[in-house]
Amino acid sequence: MKVKYNEYKHLNLTAIGKDIRKEWESKDIFQKSLKNRKDNPRYIFYEGPPSANGMPGIHHVMARTIKDIFCRYKTLKGFYVKRKAGWDTHGLPIEIAVEKTLGITKEDIGKKISVKEYNNACRKEVMKYKDLWDELTLNIGYWVDLDDPYITFDNTYIESVWYLLSKLYEKGLLYKGYTIQPYSPAAGTGLSTHELNQPGCYRMVKDNTVVAQFKVIRNDKSEFLFKNAFGDVFFYCLDNYSMDFAIKYCFGCREKD
Repeated sequence: MKVKYNEYKHLNLTAIGKDIRKEWESKDIFQKSLKNRKDNPRYIFYEGPPSANGMPGIHHVMARTIKDIFCRYKTLKGFYVKRKAGWDTHGLPIEIAVEKTLGITKEDIGKKISVKEYNNACRKEVMKYKDLWDELTLNIGYWVDLDDPYITFDNTYIESVWYLLSKLYEKGLLYKGYTIQPYSPAAGTGLSTHELNQPGCYRMVKDNTVVAQFKVIRNDKSEFLFKNAFGDVFFYCLDNYSMDFAIKYCFGCREKD
């Protein structure tokens, strides 16, 4: 049977996109591309999950286009490529958004609102824009399984991560390291670069504090301060109380030295 391709006398990309989407959906092309390669070698793809609590942007279109290229290429090479979508639901922005909406703080959880109610509110907030994400996915022709995604707040996902970490530990591949991170005393957690870009995170302040530095004299009285130190030990004084303490302490050592 001879198939004739549609001819477009005027290039209307929006109309062409809608036509292609309608064609693929009516003939279930994505599922057929999987079905006819079911017994072939597998190419595993788990999408690095976006967060559905934010609006999708053009940069997401670009990233997903690149992902789709690899999956389609492997499909054309004969592999069975079952693309599994995912949703990233962990993060301080969700908690902040929920607390703003409910008018509460961390201290109110368990008092004004139960932990269960708070978690349910977070689960709802984190999937706030899922419908927009799904529509974008279909409009750009990104082939991925939206019906059975992995979601990072599901116990199945969390337990699988802990299981994999346990296997890495058993093989001696985990080590303890130290990093310097921004920290939120209110939330009691470290902050990611994404969280540090939240509105209102930074503000201009004027600081007139004088910072004084005092070197500790090493003797019997101060020896305990050097127990885990590398090199010299100093006091940094930011206010009158610590200044007075440091002066008395340091000069007290000097007087007795």
